[in-house]
Amino acid sequence: MTAPLALYESSLTSLKLLARGKVRDIYDVDNQHMLIVTTDRISAFDVILPEPIPGKGQVLTSVSNFWFQKMQHIISNHLSDLTLEQILTDEAERAQVEGRAIIVKKLKPLPVEAIVRGYLIGSGWKDYQQTGSVCGIQLPKDLQQAQQLPEAIYTPSTKAEIGDHDENISFSKTAELLGKKLAEQVRDVSLKIYNEAAEFAKSRGIIIADTKFEFGLNEQGKLYLIDEILTPDSSRFWPADQYQLGISPPSFDKQFIRDYLEALDWDKTAPGPSLPEEVVKTSAKKYLEAEQILTH
Repeated sequence: MTAPLALYESSLTSLKLLARGKVRDIYDVDNQHMLIVTTDRISAFDVILPEPIPGKGQVLTSVSNFWFQKMQHIISNHLSDLTLEQILTDEAERAQVEGRAIIVKKLKPLPVEAIVRGYLIGSGWKDYQQTGSVCGIQLPKDLQQAQQLPEAIYTPSTKAEIGDHDENISFSKTAELLGKKLAEQVRDVSLKIYNEAAEFAKSRGIIIADTKFEFGLNEQGKLYLIDEILTPDSSRFWPADQYQLGISPPSFDKQFIRDYLEALDWDKTAPGPSLPEEVVKTSAKKYLEAEQILTH
């Protein structure tokens, strides 16, 4: 199989570009809809790196769509019924974004990232070592690195602008931002999706250590799942057969790239360093492998 051509940046002239995020390019369709293109850009430590990961955008789109459909009984999502053919009539433009573009409803994003942690790893592990808690949530004593928590915990953060770091906030702070009822709905839905997804993924040989969700509201105030869901970019995926306590397990997500960058003399500010071809290739393979294990 030949490697897919990488798309670092989309260029659709038939639609107005609204924004370019770390990974996604967003175009205006009409009053009710937007077109989101998931490129092959990759960011680490909130910095967009110069090399794309070929095929990554298609993997993220495919995995997200898989989970959106699977979780519809819990919550509606932002996907619309419009097809790419209806929106992009030009064949060349369509070919550029095929398999990586979705048409979504325009919703008002909530200013909170809903983070769910099922295992003690990453910043949660650092926090626990210092305080015995994660984001203010007290945990049992003597837990080890990568240990499964007694139950998944909800640790929301604020959404930062590109280049800034998200900031962990307490649940009571989200209640101030969103109102108590909506804050509780976001928390409860996030935990429910995570627990169900984690059980399914485990049956396929993948541990979902943690993940983040984003939500939006329509004009009537109905809650929707937006952005991406349970992808190797928004979650930490571990191969179950290589999992062991006390170490950071190998992963299917961009942790592999973070680990490479951590070993460099780089201050984690833009511009990001170039990635060697081997790191790019291995990353592309890991993304594809995660998709195949989960969705096939």
